Amino acid sequence: MNRLTTSRGDFDLARFPEDPRDPFRAWDAADEYLLRHLDGIDGERPTDLSGRVVVLGDRWGALVTAIADHRPVQITDSFLAREATRANLTRNGVDADPTRLLTTRDTPPDRIDVLLIRVPKSLALLEDQLHRLAPHVHADTVVVGAGMVTEIHTSTLRLFEQILGPTRTSLAAKKARLIFCSPDPRLTPGANPWPRRYALPEGVGAASGLTVTNHAGIFCADRLDIGTRLFLRNLPHRRGRERVVDLGCGNGVVGMAMALENSEAEVLFIDESYQALASAEATCSTNIDSPVEFLAADGMSGVPAGTVDLVMNNPPFHTHRATTDATAWRMFHGSRAALRRGGELWVVGNRHLGYHVKLRRLFGNCEVVASDPKFVVLRAVKR
Repeated sequence: MNRLTTSRGDFDLARFPEDPRDPFRAWDAADEYLLRHLDGIDGERPTDLSGRVVVLGDRWGALVTAIADHRPVQITDSFLAREATRANLTRNGVDADPTRLLTTRDTPPDRIDVLLIRVPKSLALLEDQLHRLAPHVHADTVVVGAGMVTEIHTSTLRLFEQILGPTRTSLAAKKARLIFCSPDPRLTPGANPWPRRYALPEGVGAASGLTVTNHAGIFCADRLDIGTRLFLRNLPHRRGRERVVDLGCGNGVVGMAMALENSEAEVLFIDESYQALASAEATCSTNIDSPVEFLAADGMSGVPAGTVDLVMNNPPFHTHRATTDATAWRMFHGSRAALRRGGELWVVGNRHLGYHVKLRRLFGNCEVVASDPKFVVLRAVKR
């Protein structure tokens, strides 16, 4: 946990899940720059926050916590960010009103007077959310974006210009930059291009030729990535009633294939991205009739111990821009706890990540099911 010092006060903040060994703070220079701007510290007039304030994409709740006295509405695609915000508000003595902690799939407030945007890593997610929020802003809405200079590009500014209105940027400060946009109600940005759909290629097992749905912001939204392609070609062939989890499901193509392979299986799709879960739901509704479930969670944290027969996992090797195997390690630990004796964890990943070492350490066994020059499919059994 670290303390953020602002003109509004000091705030104890932590990322989620909390880990005393986590070397990363729950805010960065872009958050600090935006808060200074709102308070007029850098020579600007303080921003009037008396109307409806919406914060889009707050990474860990630092912005929402710092301006909590104005009762902002948070909109996030991340379960982790939502839980971090809830915890940070509570530890700083603020009521974490769930009606003000929205996801990217919830309906935005009818009227937005101040819109604060942490520029996301995904340009597609920014495009989708600007389209969704545009009908709710008005000519006098104050729109301020924030990001590190490496996150703000010409294409970023072009989206603000095309969807909301005239846009300019600030000077850089501590490698951070602000975006100022003046909404133009006369603008006609056109239809939101998201979600998108594509047909899976032939030769990928039970899912061959089927159509998948991809909401903005999910990994490889316009094509099947080569790691998942290898996974689909080498899925386990199983029959009978069993509990299967597609962990880190993305658009749900792996869990869908497992449901097609075994119509008696109960498949649970888990992801920390609400956009991913919306994609998986749409993909399944188009292609399968068997009952499935969807859960926003930090890995397997929401699954009771000893209740799962099979976990399929394509773990990310980065979390909110931090390149680390911490998320994969939590997924592996959570999977082992959730599996029954004899249950299996199947993992696909880049060869260089060395997941086989971690799995052998955790499960006491690990075998290579399939591989190509870049990816490997691994199987570990809970003894």
